[in-house]
Amino acid sequence: MKKLGIALGGGGAKGVAHVLMLEALEELGWQPHCIAGTSIGAIVGALFASGNSAKAMRADLIGASFTVNGSILDDIFTKDLSRWWDILDLDFSGNGLLDIKDFLARLASKLKVSTFEELAIPLQIVAADFWKREQIVFDSGPLLPAVHASMALPGIFQPVQIDGRVLIDGGVVNPVPFDVLPADCDVVVAIDVIGKRNQNHQNPLPSFNEAIFNTVQIFEKSIVREKLKQRAPTIYIEPDITDIKVLEFFKAGDVFAQAEPAKQKLKTELEKLMG
Repeated sequence: MKKLGIALGGGGAKGVAHVLMLEALEELGWQPHCIAGTSIGAIVGALFASGNSAKAMRADLIGASFTVNGSILDDIFTKDLSRWWDILDLDFSGNGLLDIKDFLARLASKLKVSTFEELAIPLQIVAADFWKREQIVFDSGPLLPAVHASMALPGIFQPVQIDGRVLIDGGVVNPVPFDVLPADCDVVVAIDVIGKRNQNHQNPLPSFNEAIFNTVQIFEKSIVREKLKQRAPTIYIEPDITDIKVLEFFKAGDVFAQAEPAKQKLKTELEKLMG
């Protein structure tokens, strides 16, 4: 059997599409040799590598207590905060807008392991060193702090300190980390969930929130394009996820629907390689 490495990229709520891509592997009976993840890809990758099935993850996402009707930042700036997911709390300490202690506690309970060494599938997690402006790759030691660092979106979540380093979201240095997968992978699959935004022709100028988040995604997409010029993965999948904002996790069902064609494309590509 060929060794498959899969890279799960960053993209906030759009990253729930990773669950479908892992479902494709399950349906084909092909377990990854290793996984690399950035941001939401680190979360999904850690859950899968620790033994959670993609099917179970999809059920959890669909059944989660998302009751919001707009984006979290829209709620924050309109002062209507009571509708947001109960595991995220506002934190005006100056280091980040949201406190995710409850989310991390819930994630830890789902992971069932505390270290990389205990994972059923080897995992690499990408974060960024804020002060040195460089990529950091975790593949050993405590698991939850590495995931936390990888998802520490600047300005939204407080940076994470590990071994004297101040770490933030890995998407700012490596949005789709297929290049950190081990060299012994025969097949490298890269899942890019940065997504797309359509211009509002009636009001083409972006809002404050849109300007901040979409600018970050412009940076990330530029990084991915340059990486693909240098070294292409065996299979590159970019689900056509449109007009889903970074923190709109309540739209998980919409993301699944938009990503379904990409799941089928991945299955087709993998079947060719397996046949």
